[in-house]
Amino acid sequence: MNNLVKQPNSQMCFVCGMENSIGLKQFFYQDENGQVTTTFTPRNEHQGYPGTLHGGITAALLDEVLGRVIIARGVWMVTARMEIRYKQMIPLNQPLTIVGKAIRETNRLLEAKGELRLADGSVAATATATFLPAPKEMIKDAEKSIEYWQVVPD
Repeated sequence: MNNLVKQPNSQMCFVCGMENSIGLKQFFYQDENGQVTTTFTPRNEHQGYPGTLHGGITAALLDEVLGRVIIARGVWMVTARMEIRYKQMIPLNQPLTIVGKAIRETNRLLEAKGELRLADGSVAATATATFLPAPKEMIKDAEKSIEYWQVVPD
């Protein structure tokens, strides 16, 4: 991908929060088409079965990358539905690439698809999600915290 733009990070989000002491502190990048990418190397504390990434961490990474597709669009939406398919065990201590992109958009909803890829490029998990407009009260509360969202230097 060319011309990547780094997205902002929050304070306390489990996946992207820079002040969350137990969080993953992930950085996300979007390309000119709105595809979003991050990389993550799971450590021992992220395991489910011995030697493999916990399915909940997999779900969190996919949920976040799909939500970041919404950020790339500059709209306020919330996840209405997300479905994950685990295709193979995900080993620890190896770099993973997680990507998300929009696959369908109407005036009311957006659908996105994501993949978690192993170091060899094989797809270990996929997700699809449907997003709907965020409730007005949630937007109002979120806009109050927007000053805490910052692009953190690499």
